[in-house]
Amino acid sequence: MNKDNTNKLALEKSKQPTVNKNMNIVIVGHVDHGKSTIIGRLLADTNSLPQGKLEQVKETCRRNSKPFEYAFLLDALKEEQAQGITIDTARVFFKTQKRKYIIIDAPGHIEFLKNMVTGAARAEAALLVIDANEGVMENSKRHGYLLSMLGIKQVVVLVNKMDLISYDQQGFEEVVKEYKSFLWEIGVEANSFIPISGFLGENVAGSSTKMPWYKGMTVLEKLDALDNKEQVENQIFRMPVQGVYKFTAGGDDRRIIAGSIDTGKICVGNEIIFYPSGKKSIVKTIERFNAPQTIEATAGSATGLTLEEQIYITRGELACISSETKPEISTKIKTKLFWLGSEDLNSDRSYLLKIGTQKIKAELETVVYVLDAVSLATSNRQYVKRYEVAEVILKLDKEIAFDKAENIIETSRFVLVDNYEISGGGIIVDSLEEKNIIKENISIESLKWIESSISREERAIRSGQKPTMIILAGSKEINKKALAIYLEKKFFRYGRNVLNLNLEGILMNTQLDIERDNSIAERNEYISKFAEISSVLLYAGNILLAAINDLNQSDIEILNSIVDPKNIKIAWIGDAIDTNIPISLFLEENITKEKAYGKIKKMMIDHNFIFEPYSI
Repeated sequence: MNKDNTNKLALEKSKQPTVNKNMNIVIVGHVDHGKSTIIGRLLADTNSLPQGKLEQVKETCRRNSKPFEYAFLLDALKEEQAQGITIDTARVFFKTQKRKYIIIDAPGHIEFLKNMVTGAARAEAALLVIDANEGVMENSKRHGYLLSMLGIKQVVVLVNKMDLISYDQQGFEEVVKEYKSFLWEIGVEANSFIPISGFLGENVAGSSTKMPWYKGMTVLEKLDALDNKEQVENQIFRMPVQGVYKFTAGGDDRRIIAGSIDTGKICVGNEIIFYPSGKKSIVKTIERFNAPQTIEATAGSATGLTLEEQIYITRGELACISSETKPEISTKIKTKLFWLGSEDLNSDRSYLLKIGTQKIKAELETVVYVLDAVSLATSNRQYVKRYEVAEVILKLDKEIAFDKAENIIETSRFVLVDNYEISGGGIIVDSLEEKNIIKENISIESLKWIESSISREERAIRSGQKPTMIILAGSKEINKKALAIYLEKKFFRYGRNVLNLNLEGILMNTQLDIERDNSIAERNEYISKFAEISSVLLYAGNILLAAINDLNQSDIEILNSIVDPKNIKIAWIGDAIDTNIPISLFLEENITKEKAYGKIKKMMIDHNFIFEPYSI
């Protein structure tokens, strides 16, 4: 009986009813060490190929006078067939009696290592392939370190091509000794080492008679022995916000906050909090595209949420359940990363950090140490070269929400972009939060003693107004400052407590000028200080006027993190470019000051921000 028939008999039970559990597995290895052949074998030996596919590929090989290889089953792309290497991740599926598997074929060629950061992101286990004939290569070690940084704890090493060394036990044990020693030094423990021949199917689906000295499991038996991740219902809920969508057709007024759930589950009625803004609301409905409504959604699902109270949320926020452990929030993070950029990682350049749906400008502050992923030698030089592993501290332009890798690996992974190219990736191991002294000292919470005898409601009734910030926004060419001065005088004569915030005058000691082309960090600091001062003046019940040039979404996020969004009204003069800004009132570019005052006054009355006062 030939090997193919033996494997089919060994896997006859795979035809029995399958279970509902899935497992994601990434397979990695040096180029030409046999990953594609092993995947092809797994597909064929578990009867997971489309009907007739195996025979079709064999017939194609026969017509072209080319020896059949199981790797050809994966060669769907002509470019891959021409180069003879795998250049991108590909997902394939097979099943055993225990569960269904999604196997992620990650690149093995050193030039395509960067794709592995994404390809292995959701894997629960890894198959790492080493050629018994060539032995442990540099990429074998790099892959091992990268798997450890991705938080993959279940690693099975397949020592492939045992037929090329005549199934020699000593050759196998030499590979095991060398690689096990390397893994131990980087804190990774392989679940097992399995000697195989992917080409001939030895120890893949059925036990090999050619290696009687090996008493362990086959590849499929070992896969079935691995553990699935913790059940999603027992995990902490995390969902990066991908976007906010509004509907208007047919009277549909839903405002849906959409994203893919990384971990945990969400239910209607849960109080949800968004970080880093800290805004809260209650989940009203859970929406799914082209599917019936449900009362809960779990990890891995693309989900939309509507809220009881409409709050301003933007892409990049991290949705959490308020009763669960909160994520870390910081502008400074300690990370372990794998650098792949053509230019060294150094403090002279700025980078874009992507984590979840957040994108933030980042700079290298300190290199804690650099580790050669092959020799494991360390140094403390302040730059990281290509293909090196390092622990570094990154300084970010604004706060991000994340989890430490030891707590939730999914929300600790990030990539660094340099000059539009993904050039590195890794995990966040610690938060080095910097205290904002001004924000702490001028926060609403620290001023609660003022309200000991006079409530907000009493102030509003007495003055006939609610605290409101009116932002006059638009391009630099429009003279918004002159309009702010005019509006202050008109509202004052109307009997209102009003103040025009001359931004440059208020912040003259900050050495910042919003009219200059400052860095993003300077502008963020400027807007933050402006919001802190405004929060105090609004607390006293004032109507504030402020002209801000080139108001953008980042400015709004900073303002909303300090000032209640319900107290902010944006009057936009001229054409608005950023449609994500919550504009309350549009004004024509050439509108007269008197007409602008009339429209703003009407908006304030219609929204009950100003009314007739009376004494109490």
